[in-house]
Amino acid sequence: MIASEVSIDGERAPLQGTLLMPDGSEPVPAVLIIAGSGPTDRDGNQPGLRNDSLKLLARGLTEIGIATLRFDKRGVGASVDAAAAEQGLRFRTYVDDAVSWMGFLRTQPRVTRLILLGHSEGALVATLAAQRTRIDGLVMVAGAGSPAGILLRRQLDSLGLSAELRQAADAVIVSLEEGRQVSMVPRDLLALFRPSVQPYLISWLRIDPVAELAQLTMPALVIQGTADLQVSVEDANRLHASRSGVRLVVLEGVNHVLKETPIDRAVNIASYADPTCPLARAVVPAIASFVHDRDA
Repeated sequence: MIASEVSIDGERAPLQGTLLMPDGSEPVPAVLIIAGSGPTDRDGNQPGLRNDSLKLLARGLTEIGIATLRFDKRGVGASVDAAAAEQGLRFRTYVDDAVSWMGFLRTQPRVTRLILLGHSEGALVATLAAQRTRIDGLVMVAGAGSPAGILLRRQLDSLGLSAELRQAADAVIVSLEEGRQVSMVPRDLLALFRPSVQPYLISWLRIDPVAELAQLTMPALVIQGTADLQVSVEDANRLHASRSGVRLVVLEGVNHVLKETPIDRAVNIASYADPTCPLARAVVPAIASFVHDRDA
């Protein structure tokens, strides 16, 4: 395979990525891989949590004849200098960047069919980007099937907050869902609801992944592992039911970072920081089958 470090204009600074092309000169399909939430880089890693999931995915696809492009999000990894001021960041900033990367990929001379693939929160980014650019298929891997407000409430429920603090958090979420910023946030909730991040949360919380997917007409694939601690098969079922033309593949024993793990929670979580743990064997074939199916 041929690896190239590539970049596009990120206004403040370039956005950086890695393009992998299969050996040879024949035309090939290409997949743009979009990472998940937070400081997740092009390889699927976060600070202190290196698992190389997206790097392994990209290499696995390219080894069987599919070009891949993965990139560091604005403000992450080699794209850190392109970070927007927090108060100016919106969810669609990441969508805009994905559309720009698709434009770059479309200029590559060997590329024929174009597929958008998003992992975790990247699945929603990919869905919104697919509404704005011509593609041949959409792949959502471990993507949520409910608006972020619902997911955020679930996460807060798992933290064991006091009843008073949990009620205060819900009041903030309701205001943000209604498009209203909150000036008085309890100190214990400031890390999550600080004033500078509230415009971003407002832009994100009300987006319904199912409703957005229902607007699209291109073939789509939903992939979900049964060992995922963050997103459930129920989420995948919601996405699958959004419209016709959406395939569903459920992978037994596969977790959120696309590794095969036993039921044990500690072992599951340990794989988030183990780059030597291989990608689950079923992941690449499931995606490749969709990409290569010209009638998908």
